[in-house]
Formats: sequence, C-alpha cells, structure tokens
Amino acid sequence: MMEDSAIKGVVLNDCSVKGGKYVANWRVNKPEVSEDRCISCGLCVAYCPEAAVTQGEDRKPVIDYRFCKGCGICAYECPQKAIEMVKEDQL
Repeated sequence: MMEDSAIKGVVLNDCSVKGGKYVANWRVNKPEVSEDRCISCGLCVAYCPEAAVTQGEDRKPVIDYRFCKGCGICAYECPQKAIEMVKEDQL
C-alpha cells in the first residue's frame, strides 16, 4: 500500500548519501568538465542517477569518479555541452 506522501511516478533520491558501489574498475567512459563553457546551471547535479556530481564552492560541477558509472546523462543534459564523455584510458 502506498503512503499518502508518495507521488506516483516520481522517485526522490537523497543526494547526501552515496548509495552505490565504487565503479571505477568497470567504467568505460567518464565525464570531463570544461570550466570555460560551464554556466553553473546545476542540471548535471540534478540528473546524475548516482549522485556522483555535486556543486563546488564556485557552483561548478565536481565529479566523484568513485561513484560515476559513466552513463553520460550529465553530458547529455548539459545545455552548454560543457561536459564531454571521454574514454577512461584517455585521461
């Protein structure tokens, strides 16, 4: 039975808690942020399914590569194309 406070079709993640396992040993691509192009909109933070992207003091994205699975959602959602997915071995 659903609780009264639940909204059908919406999933809320507690971004303060990192829930997954470290994925750095199997990730193929990883995001690289262009500080010059970034406008600090925060969409990458909002869309990251693993809460691996947070905002730093300058509101620019900070990626915790221990939890980033390389899905590319942050790069896809970035309106400025400030995040590029690159092969893991190219960094």
